Amino acid sequence: MSMNKASVKDESCEYSSLLLTAGKPFPLGANLTEDGVNFSIFSAHATKVVLCLFDPQNHIEVAQYILDQKTHHIWHGELIGAKAGLLYGYRVFGPYQPELGHRFNHHKLLLDPYAKKLVGELHQNKALYAYDVDDELGDLSFSTTDNAAFIPKCEVVDVEQIKSIPIKPINRDLSKSIIYETHVKGFTKLHPDLAPNVKGTFAALANPAVVQYLSQLGVTALELLPVHAFFDEPFLAEKNLNNYWGYNSVGFFALQPHYLSSDDIGEFRSMVSTLHQAGIEVILDVVYNHTAEGNQLGPSYHFRGIDNLSYYRLMPNEPRFYINDTGCGNTLNINHPQVLMLVMDSLRYWVEVMGVDGFRFDLASCLGRETYGFDPASGFFDALMQDPILCQVKLIAEPWDIGPGGYQLGNYPVVFSEWNDKYRDAMRRFWRGDSAMLSEFAKRFHGSSDLFEHNGRGPSASINFITSHDGFSLHDLVTYKQKHNEANGEDNRDGHSENFSCHYGVEGETLDESINQIRNRQKRNFIATLMLSQGVPMLLSGDEAGHSQHGNNNAYCQDNPNSWFNWRKIDWQLVKFTRELISLRKQYPLLCHKAFIHKPEALFDNGIAWFNRLGEPMTKALWSEHLCKTLSVIVTGNLLEDEVGAVPENTQALLIFINADSIEQAFNLPKLPHFAHWSCVIHSQTHSAISPSDSAVQAEQKFYLQPRSLMIFHSHFQGVEHV
Repeated sequence: MSMNKASVKDESCEYSSLLLTAGKPFPLGANLTEDGVNFSIFSAHATKVVLCLFDPQNHIEVAQYILDQKTHHIWHGELIGAKAGLLYGYRVFGPYQPELGHRFNHHKLLLDPYAKKLVGELHQNKALYAYDVDDELGDLSFSTTDNAAFIPKCEVVDVEQIKSIPIKPINRDLSKSIIYETHVKGFTKLHPDLAPNVKGTFAALANPAVVQYLSQLGVTALELLPVHAFFDEPFLAEKNLNNYWGYNSVGFFALQPHYLSSDDIGEFRSMVSTLHQAGIEVILDVVYNHTAEGNQLGPSYHFRGIDNLSYYRLMPNEPRFYINDTGCGNTLNINHPQVLMLVMDSLRYWVEVMGVDGFRFDLASCLGRETYGFDPASGFFDALMQDPILCQVKLIAEPWDIGPGGYQLGNYPVVFSEWNDKYRDAMRRFWRGDSAMLSEFAKRFHGSSDLFEHNGRGPSASINFITSHDGFSLHDLVTYKQKHNEANGEDNRDGHSENFSCHYGVEGETLDESINQIRNRQKRNFIATLMLSQGVPMLLSGDEAGHSQHGNNNAYCQDNPNSWFNWRKIDWQLVKFTRELISLRKQYPLLCHKAFIHKPEALFDNGIAWFNRLGEPMTKALWSEHLCKTLSVIVTGNLLEDEVGAVPENTQALLIFINADSIEQAFNLPKLPHFAHWSCVIHSQTHSAISPSDSAVQAEQKFYLQPRSLMIFHSHFQGVEHV
């Protein structure tokens, strides 16, 4: 057995006794063994890889080991006597030839792509760049300045200790999910009942006061904005801003250190455990399409210096430059088998070690793009579907990027659900009062079968949302007609310009009560529509509480109270209304059918039927009425859906009157022989969620709906004797 003694600066230090043996190529990363720690890192084009150790107190480099064993481009060695808590990084030798795609620079300490914990802060400095930023040659120059003092260090972690934290499985079908998209820091930073060191952390999300709020609201899953370790972009640092959302990953295994209240990354699994006990699943928003290293002028943190040519997609004829299908400067080369392995290993880590229930893939079209274009049968998708662990978790795609053919809504494999921006835009336009929207509203309300049914998927393939982190909040959607992103420092050029929003008379906040009444009704209309539609509803954190970002529709760099959930300024009436709608959705399974419903096969089968406001069945001519902005819909289904065989007495119906017009409209109850007695359960005309009277109404009765409002009625199947 060959052994490699360290090059140490102080022979009396504890690292002088550690010996490096051959070790093994797998698993990749730094992993505890019976005798020490096995280190393994992939680089196909490096000429030498050096493992560097650091003192845990002052982070000064104290030892170096040459990984002289290489198996199939994987450099490895086992450090005998090493333990968890050891701080390390890599220096990778090789050619610095940007014109050929190589950017090795051994003067730069690099992060382990498989690092499970990062320690220390990133300090913006010229030393972080592999080239001399002051040289007129730009990235063709070469920097000899050491960067170790400015970059965090990797820490060896005892994974088995983390896995010992028990987690109760939930295994809820996605069709029954109500997703709450939120930000770890933003949701809890201003909570008045949390200790200062806990606010904005995973421990805060597990705090009883926070869990109680979520449980009472009724959501079933948290979709967390990125929790992978990320760095601020240099251009933001120059403007004294920082990346708040976190879509700038440097680690696919490591947690963002600022979201930890302690030094223990097991805090994350403890959070999952607590949320599971409350019946709440955890879905991670993950960014595998690009990294924080940016374009050819960006810094060198890991992949660029480890093996730029393998890890990134480069321009075929000019490998000095990066393919930028993400709009963030680079695109991860997931077509490379070793990079694909990295992503798959990361996903399994978050499921098996950290206990998460699923993933939302940022710019997922990048992940399905082969050299010839997007392919639903791409290597990444195939790998996911055949993986015995990952095929069982919730998989959600953001079905677009800015690359060629990047918009792929409805074209993902059967195991995926997709963020449905067509739903978002249709509902915004319909309630704004745009013309000729009846048919589009109905298709999206029905679950978007035109997009998802072709390959055997059901309504749960559609992740319905009115708002998300990217864009206006719900309050701002009805308060601003134009974006107001001046605080981002880009002269209001960033962010979407077409938001299908409306201010109803005044741009921004107003004391005009008539305008505020319309805005409040619209917020209730949007939330009601979201919870009543077929598909999976996703509610943006704060929308139920009236949160405003003051018109900023691209608050990615606003890490301040403008973005944070304000626990001292909550619209509790809107919270109550939202809670009642979520409760209604849970009470009536007919609102989350697993299969698309077209025509009922029997009187008491699942069904969706559309009517005009006079109670007449919709016809082709009625659907084509350009100026009509009213609809009625009846959704039916078996209340006890888990029972085998439907019976009439278990068949329920919900009737929804919808008035998106700017004037009051009269509605008649549709005349159906087996649903004759209706009770109003919820309406959006006032703050009150439940109608003052829930007595049965007569079929001849007219209902007058205020401008831009809806009413919801309930009935049960009548008139057939059960044999």
